[in-house]
Amino acid sequence: MQDFVFLPIMLTNDLLLRAARGENTERIPVWLMRQAGRILPEYRAVRSSVNGFKELVKNPELICEVTIQPVDILGVDAAIIFSDILVIPEAMGLNYEMIESKGPFFPKTIKSSADVEQLTTDVLPNLQYVFESIKLTKAALNNRVPLIGFAGAPWTIFSYMIEGKGSKTFSEAKKMLYVNPVLSHLLLEKITQSTISYLKEQIRNGADIVQVFDSWAGVLSKAQYIEFALPYMKKITDAITEVPVILFAKDAHYIIEEFAQTNCSVIGLDWTIEPQKARSEAPNKTLQGNLDPCVLYADKEMIKAEAEKMLRAFGKQNYICNLGHGVYPDVDFEKAKYFIEVVQEFQVSSFL
Repeated sequence: MQDFVFLPIMLTNDLLLRAARGENTERIPVWLMRQAGRILPEYRAVRSSVNGFKELVKNPELICEVTIQPVDILGVDAAIIFSDILVIPEAMGLNYEMIESKGPFFPKTIKSSADVEQLTTDVLPNLQYVFESIKLTKAALNNRVPLIGFAGAPWTIFSYMIEGKGSKTFSEAKKMLYVNPVLSHLLLEKITQSTISYLKEQIRNGADIVQVFDSWAGVLSKAQYIEFALPYMKKITDAITEVPVILFAKDAHYIIEEFAQTNCSVIGLDWTIEPQKARSEAPNKTLQGNLDPCVLYADKEMIKAEAEKMLRAFGKQNYICNLGHGVYPDVDFEKAKYFIEVVQEFQVSSFL
């Protein structure tokens, strides 16, 4: 296992970074996946001021504003840059559209080796708007909390580039693994190299920690994940030594032990795995998650009970509190804020 070389950071609230590094914290840090988004009226106001999602994503000033909103409104212990995982395929040369109420759509998909060869890994010139957003946000945060950068995992990006849209099964993407594994690995390698460059540039511009989202990991068997996904996740964690790395593979808790053998600092968990099982399979890693996002539909009494049960199960140290996936857009933001408050007010004595 390689030694990490983390950059020195002076933050007013560095709980998240200390927890990620395995250091003791006086309380459990908490943030929410998709915290900068549709649950906030302030976000909806900004979103309505532009013509479409992609116009927002490419506006550094507005990105700065919506990234900081959850810090000010919800009181979370970290900001995560507002962006989209699909900026990488677009930067590689495969354009996508964001269709309202339906999600992403790729007019052209990858079907052949010639298609893969046409893709570039020189993605940084095409992603300057992200890096400018990070610089503006880092300055505006004024070292209050850490700024999280992120990217989609190679398998998840591959899925969209082959399938062309969201899917329950991603059967076209999985078919490619069976019928043309050589092409699959060529594309996955290109995505991986692009992602490493992208994350490193995010870090150079101010990201304090990065998360890799494998949103569609759960459609793969363990054997497929080990062959077509894990090696590329490992390449990313081997390459990123400047800051802690969080790996999050939704619906793929069969891979926790393998993640624990990588150079990641944190393993994100969805709500389908028991905390004790995760602890036993990754005893030397910080864990993140794993509250069912639907808990936030409940009344405050239930939210408090479920949150505190989870906090006791994971323990005070080597843990970052989060949901098991992104907060759903129709959740009352007051419920999300209450959840944050419950976690932050949870006392050390509660573990006794």
